[in-house]
Amino acid sequence: MISIKVPVSSDICELKSGQQVEISGDLLVFRDQAHKRLVCELALNNKLPFDLENQAIFYAAPTETKPGGIIGSIGPTTSTRMDDFTKPLLEKGIKLLIGKGPRRKQVKDSLIKNKAIYLVTVGGAAAFLSKHIKKVKIIAYQDLGPEAVYLIKVEKFPAIVAIDCNGKDIFERS
Repeated sequence: MISIKVPVSSDICELKSGQQVEISGDLLVFRDQAHKRLVCELALNNKLPFDLENQAIFYAAPTETKPGGIIGSIGPTTSTRMDDFTKPLLEKGIKLLIGKGPRRKQVKDSLIKNKAIYLVTVGGAAAFLSKHIKKVKIIAYQDLGPEAVYLIKVEKFPAIVAIDCNGKDIFERS
């Protein structure tokens, strides 16, 4: 198991498709509506409410937190829904994308160009994944409810390199 710290350093391009990793640090968590809003802000040259440089995005939305808990269940959502919004975020410095399922060619090309990687984690294991989350706060777009932008601190969050910096993709047959 290979450890990745977020914010990400330049050595992520040493990771290869298919390798298992554990992520520790802060992840940005958001989905469709926050992606759309962020990309609109970028198109208008507006300042974003948080920095994207060397950061990681986990495509998810947590369920309601139970009393005494840190977070409800939180599992990956289908990544292709974010494909149309991904390129501008990678160009602003995002280095890790975390979700489930394959990505379109345009995303793979942008990952290669921006020296970033795409990780997948297990769908259907949201209760298990929430055990790796140590701290949670909403940092932007609270009006979006569960689709707001969260910052979560994770320890040893499990994932697999799905597309590496060279474009090698676990979803494509060799």
